[in-house]
Amino acid sequence: MLKFQPLGFGQKVINTSLGSMVYYTQISEPWNISEVEKLPPLLFLHNFGGGASAYEWSKVYPAFANEYRILAPDLIGWGESEHPVRDYQVQDYLTTISEFIHRSCNQPVTVVASSLTAAFTIRLAISEPNLFKELFLVSPSGFDDFGQGAGRRLPLSVINIPFLDNLIYGLGAENEVAVSNFLQSFLFAKPERLTQEIVEAYLYSAQKPNAKFSALAFLRGDLYFDLSLYIQQLKVSTVFFWGEEAQFTNINLGRRLASLNKSAIRDFQTIGDTGILPHLETPGVFIGLLSKIKRGCTQINADKEG
Repeated sequence: MLKFQPLGFGQKVINTSLGSMVYYTQISEPWNISEVEKLPPLLFLHNFGGGASAYEWSKVYPAFANEYRILAPDLIGWGESEHPVRDYQVQDYLTTISEFIHRSCNQPVTVVASSLTAAFTIRLAISEPNLFKELFLVSPSGFDDFGQGAGRRLPLSVINIPFLDNLIYGLGAENEVAVSNFLQSFLFAKPERLTQEIVEAYLYSAQKPNAKFSALAFLRGDLYFDLSLYIQQLKVSTVFFWGEEAQFTNINLGRRLASLNKSAIRDFQTIGDTGILPHLETPGVFIGLLSKIKRGCTQINADKEG
């Protein structure tokens, strides 16, 4: 995935209990590498779905590379990270994301995450609040919030037919036309914003050996849970961003979730004319909003400490 990375970013590796996690960070000019390790950590966690990887955040994190040590991992089962053959469960990701943070950060981390992974981050912030400084979450959802399954696209009876899972994955995620159609139809509000580079990056990740196992776990709903049962326990300062035209997890769901914990969720930022991945669809707009809100949060925290 290096060919899809911004200038001056490269791969490093953290070992977890389920295998190695590749992550992207500043490694050369134009970044001041001698100072990178002294900067506070800023962790970007990508969404799930066929072809997902840290590429999802690659148009955003360079904007913060002068102020933060960027950590943008491919999660286990995705991108360049290890792809163990297993029936993935929620706990696999709670464990490996926690291990990654413990092994890469020596201070509380600020996290920017999207969709189901953002929901995992909320659960981690509840169980290990000292790991986190702030959360900036795009469309966080457990995909079964309030008991309403949002993401399952095919019946389990179909997905679990022997050998049919290979066909489903091959037709739905391992060819360029299917990847392009999926991104245009379900993730982007405006199809004309989808570039050839985005399609190629998703296709590259989807075609990695054993990539189907994590993708099908998501498709089957093995990773879904009801975020509304957890969110009231959150105490870490959090901001929600929501694409106004997001499918699967619409903006009304987001407002309903945010209303359950107004003390921790301090802002709800609507992003008009975008789908579930506003940071990939309109990265410049997202950078501007995130920068503004981060400055506001920093000032509030400084006032509290003062």
